[in-house]
Amino acid sequence: MATGKKKKYKVRKMRVAVAFLFLSAIILAVVFIFMLKNSGKSGDTVAEQEQSEEAESPDGTGGEEQTGGEEPEPEPEPTPDPDAVTDFKIGHTAETKPSRLMEFTNIVKNGSAVRRYKADEPIEFGLGRDYTQMEGVLTFRGNNFRDMPAYGTAPMKNYKMEKMWTVGTQSVTIGGQYWSGNGWTGQPLLIHWPAETKKHMNMYKWAKKDDNVVEAVHASLDGNIYFTDINTGKATRETMHTGFVFKGAGALDPRGYPILYVGSGYNSSAGTSRAFIISLIDCHVMYEYGCQDPFSLRGSLSFFDSSTLVDAETDTLISPGENGILYLIKLNTKYDEASGKLSIDPGPIVKWRYKGRRNNTSTYWYGMEDSAAIYQGYLYIADNGGHLMCLDLNTLKLKWVQDILDDSNSTPVLSVEDGNLYLYVSTSFHLGWRSSSSAEIPIWKIDASDGSVVWKTSYTCHSVEGNSGGVQSTIAVGHRSLDDYIYVTVSKTENTYRGVIVALKKKNGKKAWEQEGPYTWSSPVCVYNSDEAGKDVVCYARSDSMLMMLDGISGKTLDKIDLGSGNVEASPAVYNDILVLGTRGCQIYGIRLT
Repeated sequence: MATGKKKKYKVRKMRVAVAFLFLSAIILAVVFIFMLKNSGKSGDTVAEQEQSEEAESPDGTGGEEQTGGEEPEPEPEPTPDPDAVTDFKIGHTAETKPSRLMEFTNIVKNGSAVRRYKADEPIEFGLGRDYTQMEGVLTFRGNNFRDMPAYGTAPMKNYKMEKMWTVGTQSVTIGGQYWSGNGWTGQPLLIHWPAETKKHMNMYKWAKKDDNVVEAVHASLDGNIYFTDINTGKATRETMHTGFVFKGAGALDPRGYPILYVGSGYNSSAGTSRAFIISLIDCHVMYEYGCQDPFSLRGSLSFFDSSTLVDAETDTLISPGENGILYLIKLNTKYDEASGKLSIDPGPIVKWRYKGRRNNTSTYWYGMEDSAAIYQGYLYIADNGGHLMCLDLNTLKLKWVQDILDDSNSTPVLSVEDGNLYLYVSTSFHLGWRSSSSAEIPIWKIDASDGSVVWKTSYTCHSVEGNSGGVQSTIAVGHRSLDDYIYVTVSKTENTYRGVIVALKKKNGKKAWEQEGPYTWSSPVCVYNSDEAGKDVVCYARSDSMLMMLDGISGKTLDKIDLGSGNVEASPAVYNDILVLGTRGCQIYGIRLT
């Protein structure tokens, strides 16, 4: 009897234990599913991210992790590179601590929210000069530093500009909005394609055979993409009609793959704006993204003016949008130059968004309308809400945020000086946000490592509704004989019709020279002489249709020509001694610099 009772007791005890384990398993499963569903739903606040980083940092500063251990054997020191960045460490100051201006950020990967992000393959950009080995200007302002809108040098002796050719463009009216020719930023892309690549393109036969052809790719406000030989002005292939309004410059693949990345800047008769990846083998759209993205905090707005960059090592497209989303798209590109076969298979697709403490739907908008500059794994970009941000592309955490006061269309430009990395940037004056009459427009030099202000030089600017004053252009950073200067066009200074171009000293922001005239939104470009003993010049276009050539050292006008076709908002690009520029007056010009 006792033995039977013990057995029943043991069985009962075992059943209770099994039931307890089963119930525990169910509870754990429910908790796990709940956590999985809600992981990254709202994302960490920026303050929580900072606390996490500080806890992980050995010195409590939130800076990069330091590694210990035995020191390796010293290696022979390489020849010093005068353009190298030395001892670059990223962090922030009290003024640029991200949580001061930012409330939260969110990330989704392939449609699912994630709370913590780490890049599958680390993104690591080098100096701007190393962005591409191709001959030409393949993105807005040439590279990831945004400091080289001119390729090569020009054998200038006369310091004159001569019209070589013109190509007519068109205009469209959409919903009462008139778009014509090429506007802001509107820079052409210039490329000397290898013969093997051209062999499979839908170029005209003469263009395929001519090894001297340099193709200008001009995405225009009229919904067309024009392809032109810069030496002759002849069409290299049939115009591609899309029906979408293109305000930005677009970009070509830095690896020389025949791919065009371009975004629409406005809704059109063809549909809601979006971004495109286009094969330049046969000019067909391989992929679209960003159309009314539900991840956007800015509603259904889908504009893309930013000029993308591609990380060649990881095959990743980096694309900011005016919808407030940064897209990181693994392209999975396959290109066989010998056969001309080209394909992409995008994925994974990572999206990052942010919410600033002063962002709302009526003022201080979300959105990135300028183009990003990148060094190592850090992306620098200004936004429509008065923020200059430094974002770690490999963790998608903000490293610092600087207050730049207003809606900015000025792309930040990176510059290496004495081993340190700096940014030059300015901002617009959006009527009614800070003032309804006039406002301060600073031009800043920023320490790229922590966002602190090195110096600022300010102008007072005016605005009218829909036509902002301030700096709508991107700053030109001088090299060679112009290495001590930056060049800035500031619009609507004296009144709503006038502006200046100013040379500021990199060292302290003081004016070296200034020239006043009709305002401009077009970005200046530095052109370097093939003869190092000759003058290096600055070219820029004004709202009165004048194209100017100035001595970069003295500011003296060397030459000017009337393009005769109204306002020039677009920025030029230069290939050796040929400047290419589109206008709102429905003309694209090829200009010889002599």
